[in-house]
Amino acid sequence: MAALSRVSGLPSLYRNFSGIFRNSILRSKQISPVSVLPVRWLNLHEYQSKKIMQDNGLNVQRFIVSENAEESVKLSKELNAAEYVVKAQILAGGRGKGTFNSGLKGGVHLTRDPEKVGELTKQMFGYNLVTKQTTEEGVPVRKVMVAEAYDIDKETYLAILMDRDFNGPVIVGSPKGGMDIEEVAKETPEYIYKVPVDIVKGLSEKDARWLAGKLEFTGNLQEQAAQQIKKLYKLFLKVDATQVEINPFGLTPDGKVVCFDAKFNFDDNARFRQKGIFALEDNTETDPREVQAAEHDLNYIGMDGNIACLVNGAGLAMATMDIIKLHKGEPSNFLDLGGGVQEEGVLHAFKIVSQDPRVRVILVNIFAGIVDCAVVASGIVSAYEKLKLDVPIVVRLEGNNVDKAQHLLEESGLPLISAHDMDDAAIKAVVSLSD
Repeated sequence: MAALSRVSGLPSLYRNFSGIFRNSILRSKQISPVSVLPVRWLNLHEYQSKKIMQDNGLNVQRFIVSENAEESVKLSKELNAAEYVVKAQILAGGRGKGTFNSGLKGGVHLTRDPEKVGELTKQMFGYNLVTKQTTEEGVPVRKVMVAEAYDIDKETYLAILMDRDFNGPVIVGSPKGGMDIEEVAKETPEYIYKVPVDIVKGLSEKDARWLAGKLEFTGNLQEQAAQQIKKLYKLFLKVDATQVEINPFGLTPDGKVVCFDAKFNFDDNARFRQKGIFALEDNTETDPREVQAAEHDLNYIGMDGNIACLVNGAGLAMATMDIIKLHKGEPSNFLDLGGGVQEEGVLHAFKIVSQDPRVRVILVNIFAGIVDCAVVASGIVSAYEKLKLDVPIVVRLEGNNVDKAQHLLEESGLPLISAHDMDDAAIKAVVSLSD
């Protein structure tokens, strides 16, 4: 059992995930709560996660998904459950305590009557649900999941994630499920367990049963839980997940181990292998500019200021926004061109930022290593001419092929404002606001 250990907290990578997630739900005048999630992370609705698990042999509640009130009644009757749980489907948490602009309180409801399902969903479809993880305006509900409601005798926690400390997957479990796992790790760390998995040998029956025992499943239930853990690990590998979290991983009164809720994170580098999974992405809740940027391999996050930023590299982008703020300016976006940007990508970047009517200045800040400054310069000239830009453009270029780039800009005859370093660029951008 040397590979198995009790730990005092969660694996480091999981803590990183949690930190990013916490940051994403902070309300801010600068960034919308949903937008701060990295653009390329695939975010699935609950019903999509349940369908993936169901198709791979994991125990989930029977459920239907509807797109209008009449359909929800019809399908609920076909589901023929003793009790139904009605859950609005949006890509934000805190639904149970949310509020609809229809006046309905809560995005999760229980009822025994299919007709009542219709009454509830009628107040959900087409209305905005506001939760602690949405903007003040909320998110419109287009789909509702109606599932068979189960009583739960036991709630545990189960997750699988890639952990750098072990150079591979680790399964994390706790008998204290159905609650904030970080609080469990903080208050009662002795109830957090982990099983590092040899990615070549896979998860053994012995290790799966050991973890099921630590989750306080006994007898036949221990075997059932172990089989569910093994199936979840198999699914984790199959879909190229970086994290799967089940909370609660529970037990019903009739002795069935069930995955009651799930959150998946997927490896974007496996998109070419996981076309079916990534085709599930719902962009209706995403800023259209973010979607457009992702289509051209750009990383964009909209903000509330009036100085647009076109930068290469996330670190430089953050530093650029900071120095704009230092000089009393307000950035209107985070836009990372990436290392392999070509002229067309620069053109699309200008097109995206110029869609924002609040933008009064565009600041291009490039420190080129992999990026070719001349390519960026050609893109700037092309964008200026094709988009007929009428706002000041401050340009600071440094690094690979910068002399050629400067020559291209000078020969263009365009009224660009040249800056010799980052501080100079930020100052000139802010000053341009009053010109």
